[in-house]
Amino acid sequence: MRVIQGEGALTQRGRTALVLSGGGARAAYQVGVLAAVRELLPDARANPFPILCGTSAGAINATALAVYSEHFGDAVDKLLHIWRNFEAGQVYRADTWGIGKTGARWLLALMFGWAVDRYPRSLLDNSPLRALLEQVLDFSRIDRALHSGALYALSVTASGYTSGDSVAFFAGGEGIEPWKRMQRASIRTALKVEHLLASSALPFIFPAVKLNREYFGDGSMRQLAPVSPAVHLGAERIFIIGVGRMNEADQRRRSGSYPSLAQVAGHALASIFLDQLMIDIEQLQRVNDILGRVSPDMQERIGAPLRPIETLVISPSERLDDIAARHVAALPIGVRTLLGGIGGTRRAGGGLASYLLFEKPFTRALIDLGYRDVMARADDVRAFLGVRGS
Repeated sequence: MRVIQGEGALTQRGRTALVLSGGGARAAYQVGVLAAVRELLPDARANPFPILCGTSAGAINATALAVYSEHFGDAVDKLLHIWRNFEAGQVYRADTWGIGKTGARWLLALMFGWAVDRYPRSLLDNSPLRALLEQVLDFSRIDRALHSGALYALSVTASGYTSGDSVAFFAGGEGIEPWKRMQRASIRTALKVEHLLASSALPFIFPAVKLNREYFGDGSMRQLAPVSPAVHLGAERIFIIGVGRMNEADQRRRSGSYPSLAQVAGHALASIFLDQLMIDIEQLQRVNDILGRVSPDMQERIGAPLRPIETLVISPSERLDDIAARHVAALPIGVRTLLGGIGGTRRAGGGLASYLLFEKPFTRALIDLGYRDVMARADDVRAFLGVRGS
């Protein structure tokens, strides 16, 4: 696989997939990218991504695109309206009373959980998110889009707490065969709100969801190959939107002070949401380079099952942790108090805050950043999508 960073028009053969990674409120960046892509298209109605693959908050964005895929421009408008006007209370109980009850449960569990054998399921109550998804997403439209040809496949990835498998729940054409690999599997199913809640169930923060006979949590956990579902679903070109800088490690400031709990938690979440995607892209790039050195005749003789895949990666040009730190005051007072107790309102704790900051000052800043990042690489995006420049 080749990560395109500024050169070359690409082949127009085959289907194009869109891969949206997880990251809580950081997924607002993806919407800004999509808004810019829409502007670069000659016809905003046609869906440029017939294969949609999402994980965690990216699964919610991908599903929204699938539901409204018969008019790509309208789908982006709906996402923009929601993300530009977000409030934390639309995702989780953010009022002081709700936060207080949750905090009390955790305190009691730490003190007396051994005696009553009952433990809180999560730090936050995300029942408002279920209500929002049920209000804005008509899942029956996915089948309609599949039959009309506006959509070829949609996958939503979640992580099984019992099996340890990363499972891609998918809907798509009859020609798609389910796959099974080490710690990776797929299930053809009728997607519904429970799959999105499971895929976006941040560990410890949101409750796991039971699908069939197993409880599932955030799809980014143990997702060893985030790009794999797109390949299995038949993509020959993949457009990836990440929510972390490609060179994030080189940008972090070093400090001799002991890390706060929020800083440790943010580091752990980054390893779940951000690092594996970049590793997978590097691995696929090496495979692409190797295939480029092997002639098609030789590949056919040895029966190589691999094929080169053109890939374009868009990721933030600024650290989202720093942007979150500037907007943490926008959080409701109950959430600020909760985060403040573990250092989450300080600059070094911005990583944890960035996943929970579903407030419009932050989400709008990320949407604007995503839009600017695409426009700065407009020629690359046009070439990848086969769009002639104006």
